[in-house]
Amino acid sequence: MGSFSIWHWLVVLLIVVLVFGTKKLKNMGSDLGGAVKGFKDGMKDGSAPEGSPPPQQVTTNPPANDANTKNTIDVEARNRS
Repeated sequence: MGSFSIWHWLVVLLIVVLVFGTKKLKNMGSDLGGAVKGFKDGMKDGSAPEGSPPPQQVTTNPPANDANTKNTIDVEARNRS
């Protein structure tokens, strides 16, 4: 009772194929394979060697002397109050 024989698994496989169809099962398999591959690639990228520097992030800061940015914030705050 606790374990299934090969015949039980074949019947389950036949029912799954009949319900989903072979094309949909093939698409689901390729999608799952692509997801696993992407996960493995992500894990490789995340585990950089200790001697290597961390990747640089590109950030843009607005100029400190931009008067339009300061005025815009003040005007929005006045209109909402």
